[in-house]
Amino acid sequence: MKAILVSKTATHLLLILGAAIMIFPFAWSVTTSLKDISEVFTYPPKFFGEKLKFENYVTMTTRFPFFDFFLNTLKITAIVTVFQLLTSSMAGYVFARLRFRFRDGLFGLYLATLIVPGQVTMIPTFFLMKYYGLMDTHGALILPALVSAFGTFLMRQFFTTIPGALEEAAKIDGCTPFGIYWRIFVPLSKPAMVTLGIFIMIGTWNDFLNPLVYLSSMKNMTLTLGLSTMQGLYATDWAALMAATTISVLPLIIVFLLAQDVFVRGITLSGLKGE
Repeated sequence: MKAILVSKTATHLLLILGAAIMIFPFAWSVTTSLKDISEVFTYPPKFFGEKLKFENYVTMTTRFPFFDFFLNTLKITAIVTVFQLLTSSMAGYVFARLRFRFRDGLFGLYLATLIVPGQVTMIPTFFLMKYYGLMDTHGALILPALVSAFGTFLMRQFFTTIPGALEEAAKIDGCTPFGIYWRIFVPLSKPAMVTLGIFIMIGTWNDFLNPLVYLSSMKNMTLTLGLSTMQGLYATDWAALMAATTISVLPLIIVFLLAQDVFVRGITLSGLKGE
């Protein structure tokens, strides 16, 4: 009994240490956003400044179009998340429940695209976006991200865990394959959908390389690209930059905290093998 208690105590201490290491950079950025510019780089470093300077959060909006960056990112993330959830769940349902020739082979080929680095497809995608006149538009970021091999794989794994009896009962009642997908599988796939949605949202929200390649005008920039422009060539207002960084991270933290229980369930269920 004593050995079990010692083991649990050591485990919790290790988890607390890991959590503190992960939280510290974000906590430092929050406190830095409330410092005077002269207090950002001091030796020895000070976690808190002499007084809280909330003016930095006003400075970030007056010097740069921060709200434009935020709204652009929000729009792109919302569109990509909704459409990728739709396409991934539909493709996952087809590969998991429908029977047709070469199904497993097609799924294997589709899954094989996961091993292709994004840098390999970047140049062909760039020429396609240029050909269709989508350079310096949000369409260049949205269109290539509407489908996902990983999302299809995740949804397929979840759909294989749903009992076949539900599907057979729906067929007896005259339900079409799309009706079965929409009325039965989608409502039952909430954990997997939330899990995939969080992955998509974080990946799209934090994307820097694609906006850097396709966007050039300030009014179309996303948060990641906009924050990089806030660093000057000779001087940078680090306090204002940390204020902008703090605001840009908050939506991701809020979404994860609200959906963490469903997220954990989705991760667990999506890895099970069904009949």
